[in-house]
Amino acid sequence: MTFNLKLSSITAVLAATTALPAAAELKYENNSGGYVLLYGQLNPAIISVDDGQQTETRLLDNAISNSRVGLRLLQPFGSNEFTFRFETALGLPSSSEWNQLGTDFSGWTRSDIRHVDFGLKGSWGKVSAGQGSMVSDGAAETDLSYVGTALYSFTNDENSGFFYRGTDGVLSDITVGDSSDNFDGSRRGRVRYDTPDLSGFSAGIAYGQNILSSSDDDDYYDVGVGYETTFAGGIEFAASLAYAVRSRDDNSGDRKDTIGSASVLMPSGLSFTFAAGTRDEEEVGVSDPSFWYGKIAYEGDWVSWGKTGVGVDYYDGSDFESDGSSTKSWGVAVVQRIDSINTDAYLKYRTHDFDDGTSFDKNEAWVLGARWRF
Repeated sequence: MTFNLKLSSITAVLAATTALPAAAELKYENNSGGYVLLYGQLNPAIISVDDGQQTETRLLDNAISNSRVGLRLLQPFGSNEFTFRFETALGLPSSSEWNQLGTDFSGWTRSDIRHVDFGLKGSWGKVSAGQGSMVSDGAAETDLSYVGTALYSFTNDENSGFFYRGTDGVLSDITVGDSSDNFDGSRRGRVRYDTPDLSGFSAGIAYGQNILSSSDDDDYYDVGVGYETTFAGGIEFAASLAYAVRSRDDNSGDRKDTIGSASVLMPSGLSFTFAAGTRDEEEVGVSDPSFWYGKIAYEGDWVSWGKTGVGVDYYDGSDFESDGSSTKSWGVAVVQRIDSINTDAYLKYRTHDFDDGTSFDKNEAWVLGARWRF
């Protein structure tokens, strides 16, 4: 693959963020201990995808962590805390909405609403209601590495819509997104309960529906447990485990996911991350895929701008799209923190190789981006 972008295009991403001043925290406090916090981010990226015979390059909003704005509110209420969160993506042209056939940018739609979430928290735990994260959201993505900003267990954010091309030059109807997943949970209109922290352990349970889609009447249930601690010597460890069920309204059969992930960060800056999951499809004729994922990363203060992180990862998936299929993916990335403007700049290479008995070319992607937060 040839990665050949004009210098003006390469600098466009950094210019989109580095031209912006570092913003002070937009937090407004009251006299009773409450506050309102406004926040957001922009995450433009130049993405170049090679399907083996054709290369497409665009400047897009990176779906790995899309551009968004939000508001958080906290107000003490007796011995408890009332919370509210609103957050929405901006609906910019997204890396999830293009392929060899062109682009299909939807603009802002109601599916871009990420959170409209009310909560009440106390020593007894927390109850949440509204559009927000299910318990399994993030359970496959526990990651203590700094390079996780660009390199993590969901491997197809930048080229999920691209079709695999056969070695005969013909495009298949199988996309990179069809051939890999980490089964991580999502956001739903839900009710959720989370236990208080107990020596680093916490657990949760939730029920929800996809209230942002008029075509999805399925029910979603999940439970999960998490653990975080810092061992003697400053070794950080975190892990998550979740079980999620999608109960289909048409009685075609439930979908059941079991997912987990763990990450350890050493005081030296070396980190190890692992994730795995299985999916049990009761629907007739649908395969039961599974995956495992591993990453080794290192981070350190190499330049005066801020922290630098580098990492390499590997993804192995089975039975996606059809029984007996195999998906292999590996990636390498570097992420550079620029403290003065609260920005993470990153460069990543990712390759996907799918085999279902048909000969496909590899799908390769280069990503140069910068995420600015305020």
